Amino acid sequence: MAKKKTRPVVHAAVVLGLLASSAYLTVELRKDEQAKAPAVQAVTDTPQLESSKGQQGGKQTWERLNKPDRSVLRGEQGQVLATFTDKARTATLRGPSRTFTEPANTKSRVVTEDWVRLMPEPWREGAEKEKWFKDWFKEFYGSEEDDVFASAFQYIEGAPVKKDDEGLAYAGDANFGPLNPNGSEGNDLREELSDFYDYLGIPYTFRDGTTIQPETKRARSVDCSGYMRLVWGYRARYPLAASDRVGDGLPRTANGMARSDIGADVLPLKGVGAGDRPTALGVLQPGDLVFFKLDARTKERLDHVGIYLGHDTDGHKIFLSSREEVNGPTIGDKGGTSRLDGNGYYATTLRSAKRL
Repeated sequence: MAKKKTRPVVHAAVVLGLLASSAYLTVELRKDEQAKAPAVQAVTDTPQLESSKGQQGGKQTWERLNKPDRSVLRGEQGQVLATFTDKARTATLRGPSRTFTEPANTKSRVVTEDWVRLMPEPWREGAEKEKWFKDWFKEFYGSEEDDVFASAFQYIEGAPVKKDDEGLAYAGDANFGPLNPNGSEGNDLREELSDFYDYLGIPYTFRDGTTIQPETKRARSVDCSGYMRLVWGYRARYPLAASDRVGDGLPRTANGMARSDIGADVLPLKGVGAGDRPTALGVLQPGDLVFFKLDARTKERLDHVGIYLGHDTDGHKIFLSSREEVNGPTIGDKGGTSRLDGNGYYATTLRSAKRL
C-alpha cells in the first residue's frame, strides 16, 4: 500500500521537475536570443540645442568653407551644429547622442551626436535664407525621428521585423543574397544583384515608368548597392534610377553611384589602382557614401559601397555595408574590419566618396 501511495507523489515530482527544466530552458533561450539581437538605439544625452529662431538672434552664425564648398552653422561657443554641402541633399545635424552596436559580429561601438537627414532640395550658397530650408530645419533640427543611420541599423543581424500599415515588412534582418551554386567561402559565396524590391518582395515602378519584378529567391536580401538604395531611396526617399543607364536618380550599382554626377564628390575618383587610394580622409562626414575596388575581375569598375558612420569609441573611421561574409549589413570584422583608416583590407581598397 505504501508503494501505491507514493506513486502520485513521484509522478508529481517528475512533472514539477520537467516544468522547472522547461522554464529554465525557455529563460536561457530568451537570454541567448537577446544577446544575439542588436542593441536598441540608445539616446543617452540631450545637448542644449538652440532653436532655428536663433539664426536671427545672434546666437548662431553661418560660415562658408571649401573643399568641398559648404555652409556650416555654428553655436555661441563656435561648435558645429549643422553642415550643408553644395549640390548635396544630405545634411548632418547635431542632436542627442546615440550608440550603435552590432554585438553578433564586432565589439566596435559608434557613439555619435550626428543625425544624417535628406533635405528636400540640394544645398546652395544662401539657401539658409530660403523658406523651404527654414521650414525643413525647424521641423528636423533636434528631432529624434528616424534618420538615415537609424534606418540603416534596422537591417543588421537580429534586427526585428517592422511592418507598415498595409502589412509590408519594410525592415528587419537582411541577407546579402542567395547562396551561389558555383561559389565558395571567400569566393562569391553568395550571389549579388539583390535590390531593395527583392528585399521587400514587391514590384516597383520607377519614375521613368520602368517596372521591375522581385525574384523570390532574393527575398529579404540586398547586396551592397541594393542596401544603399533601400536605406537612401525607399526609406529616405532619394530618387532612384531603374539601372545605371535608365532613369535619373541613385544608380543601381556601386560603380554607377561613384561615377554619377549626383551629389558632391568629397573624395574624387582618380583611378582604381592601389596608387589611387585617397589620403585626405579628414574631409569625410557621417553619411557619406564610400566606394571600394575589391575585385580585379571587375577591371575598371568599383565594386563595393557603404555608409561612413564616423569614429568608433576606439577612434577608428567606421563604415556600414552589406557583405557576403556575414550575409547582410554589418560594421563587423569578418572578411575585413570595417575601417577606413590604417592598412586593413577595406582601408587599402577605398577609392572615392560622395555626399548625396
